[in-house]
Amino acid sequence: MIRALVFDFDGLILETEEPIYRSWLEVYEAHGEELPFERWLETVGSDNATFHPQQHLERRLGRALPQDVLDRRTRRRTELVLAQPPLPGVVARIDEARALGLRLGVASSSSREWVSGHLARLGILDRFDCMRCRDDVELVKPAPDLYLAVLDCLGVPGDEALAVEDSANGITAAKRAGMRCVAVPNSITAGLDLSHADLTLPSLEGITLRALLDRLEATN
Repeated sequence: MIRALVFDFDGLILETEEPIYRSWLEVYEAHGEELPFERWLETVGSDNATFHPQQHLERRLGRALPQDVLDRRTRRRTELVLAQPPLPGVVARIDEARALGLRLGVASSSSREWVSGHLARLGILDRFDCMRCRDDVELVKPAPDLYLAVLDCLGVPGDEALAVEDSANGITAAKRAGMRCVAVPNSITAGLDLSHADLTLPSLEGITLRALLDRLEATN
């Protein structure tokens, strides 16, 4: 029995992955360099430990990027993210989960300020019972720490909770925490191998939560 639903944030609730990538891509192109997409994918759902776009570009250029370039990149990222609505079906599935009496959580490798700020702006922050971000754990995804922290907060064991993720790193983290996981890839992660998820959907739109849970049970 599923008693809790835990969502990733970036690229799952809100399409931030593509705007962040595009903001860095524009910086690279302005400096005549290529942003290696396969290296970028290593950061999706995790952090910049394996690939840091600023440091990589600075090594390529042999000099530090001016602060005004970095500031413009941040403003561009913000502009692109603020133009995004919640991804299709997300809010409806969250509301269904609440109606079914499921506990709701968010597990994100991003900062608490970033996640809570956007959830509040979208008007859905108060729908969640618990949120754990990179500020709250020692290791982010693909380590299981974030999901384990959310499960502890919700008081639900891993085998009674379902994670909803968009990235390979996130799926790995959820599975390591003993959870089942539904993958919903976005424009950045669509080409990744997400086969270790229990179920993959093209979108959270067009399927009720009850039907999603039924499909999940049918895979076991």
